[in-house]
Amino acid sequence: MKVIWSWTKTIGFSLALAVFINIFVLQTYKVDGHSMDPTLQDQERIFVSKLSHTFAYLPEYGDIVVIDKRVDRTRSLLDDFSENPLVQLLTGSEDEESFWVKRVIGKPGDILEFKKNMVFRNDQPLNEPYIKEMMLYQPDKKIVVPENHVFVMGDNRNNSKDSRAIGVIPLNHVMGKKMFSSD
Repeated sequence: MKVIWSWTKTIGFSLALAVFINIFVLQTYKVDGHSMDPTLQDQERIFVSKLSHTFAYLPEYGDIVVIDKRVDRTRSLLDDFSENPLVQLLTGSEDEESFWVKRVIGKPGDILEFKKNMVFRNDQPLNEPYIKEMMLYQPDKKIVVPENHVFVMGDNRNNSKDSRAIGVIPLNHVMGKKMFSSD
C-alpha cells in the first residue's frame, strides 16, 4: 500500500506541475488555417511563452501571438485552467477554435489607417516583408487602439479573420507570444 501511495503522489505532483507549466509558462498551439501564410503553415505546432499573459506584458510590434477571439466576454483564471490541454485531455473537452494565431500591428494609443493597400501606423507606412500579398482591405476610417488592447492581423491579409473583423483585442485575451515552431 505504501508503494501505491508513493506512486500516486508522484504521478499527482507531476500532473499538477505539468498543468502549472502549461497555464503559466509554456504551451503548444496548432495553427488552424492559412491566415498566417507564408510565415506559418496550416496545422503547424508552435510553442508559446505564456509569461506575457501571466504577467500582463504588452507584446511588441511584429510579435506573433495567440489570442482568444472571444473578445465579447471576460476571461478569468478558471478559463486558463479549463482551456489547458492536459485538463481538456482528462475531461474530454477541446476548444482550440477559440484561439487564433496573429501578428501584433497596433499597441495602445496607435492610430491605424488602411490606404494604398498598406497599413499605416501613426501616419507611417509599415514595412511588412512577411505578408503574403498586397492587402485589398480599404476602409475609410481610422482605428485608435485603446489602453490595454492590441490590434492584430494575419500575414495572409486577404484570407485572415483578425482585428479587422472582431475589433481590438483586450490584453488579457493575448494568451502568449510565439517562441518557436515544432518544424
